Amino acid sequence: MIPLSVSLTHYKRQDIQEEIVYNSVDREIAAKFGDSFGKRPDILRNPSDIMELAKQGVTSFHASEELWKNPLQIDTSMKRHELDALRSGWDLIIDIDCTVFDYSKIAADLVIKALKFHKVKSISCKFSGNKGFHIGVPFEAFPEKVKNEETKNMFPEAPKKVALYIKHMIMPEFGVKILEFEKNDIGKVLEKTGKTSGEVIFIENGQKKFNPESILQMDTLLISSRHLYRMPYSLHEKSGLVSIPFNPDKVMLFQKELALPKNVKISAHRFLDRKNVEKDEAKRLFVEAFDFHVKEDPNAEPGKRKEFDAPENALPEELFPPCVKLILNGLEDGRKRALLVLINYFTSIGWDYDAIEKKLVEWNKKNKEPIRDVYLLGQLRYHKQMRKKVLPPNCSNEMYMLNMGVCKPDNFCPKIKNPAQYSIRKAWGMQQNEKKPRAKAAAKHTGKKEPDAKDI
Repeated sequence: MIPLSVSLTHYKRQDIQEEIVYNSVDREIAAKFGDSFGKRPDILRNPSDIMELAKQGVTSFHASEELWKNPLQIDTSMKRHELDALRSGWDLIIDIDCTVFDYSKIAADLVIKALKFHKVKSISCKFSGNKGFHIGVPFEAFPEKVKNEETKNMFPEAPKKVALYIKHMIMPEFGVKILEFEKNDIGKVLEKTGKTSGEVIFIENGQKKFNPESILQMDTLLISSRHLYRMPYSLHEKSGLVSIPFNPDKVMLFQKELALPKNVKISAHRFLDRKNVEKDEAKRLFVEAFDFHVKEDPNAEPGKRKEFDAPENALPEELFPPCVKLILNGLEDGRKRALLVLINYFTSIGWDYDAIEKKLVEWNKKNKEPIRDVYLLGQLRYHKQMRKKVLPPNCSNEMYMLNMGVCKPDNFCPKIKNPAQYSIRKAWGMQQNEKKPRAKAAAKHTGKKEPDAKDI
């Protein structure tokens, strides 16, 4: 527990008060007294409110991810449409936490790089106060509408999808970085995390494989209406440290000593700073996140995913559908969506991972702007670790072949619903055609009449 003298000394600082109030604008605020929260909803009006609450025993301040027209009007009995009407927006906050702080730094650094890869500029970062980090992107960076639906009303579904997408994107590289950090000694990972080998390792083809997802916590499923996060410059009850913002490019250099109350300085890098946010700068991130269904068949509803039995022998390129052939010629846009299509397509038509990797590397060189090798190979490796084969998106899925401009159907396309189905049915048709001459020859040899279609 934080001694009262420490919290009073910290919260009486005028610069600390001003920063907390700055971050409270249009948010529901909850003050925490040790282990319990005070009344909700609440707001902070003036810097002096901070000190008054500290005198009453408040140890930390928490704020909603959602932005409200009037937070005090929030009521637990409100229905979804009433909350949507009151909500003015929401910020994306990705909460990263590992039991090992160095692992949290690696994950946070990868999340920031993933956001930058999607051309997001207004990225902010703060130490959570204990074992992890919060990565933030202001609401203003996102498009106002998606498919005619107001983005402000897409909470918590939209931030969940974005966070899950980012988690999926970084996971392969996260595993590589952890093993590099520990010099490929999985025993150190087990020792530091307190995990058992069964929790961290799985066996594939007789070899031990590291599952990085077992040691990374990104609380995407906890994102819900009125979800709170620890405010910048707020104390943390367990560690006694301060949740301080800092330069997101310097995550790997961050040291906890900087968060000791006596060492805290106001950072030039404000958390969720709304100044100079470029309109729609995170639109690409939004589109990619909505297109990419993490570890789920893009054609299936959640919880109804079905595995697919691929052919025993790999089907040849002559059986590829027009859309796949066009993708393999190289793309200008939609490369990551195409990567998902290709991986699921190739595994669905019986290709092994070595052949797939060779083909993907060859394809990537033809793209106007190649995907980073670490991302491409990481996604393939992650798919392999899942050890499940799933069909590529259906031809009718507008966000894939149609939206990517590669749906150029031939005469066979109207007979199928899925790119993999195209190749499998064509292969089956070829097999039937090959059987006919043999059947005729056998009938001639035995004197039996070849069965007619009407006899079958």
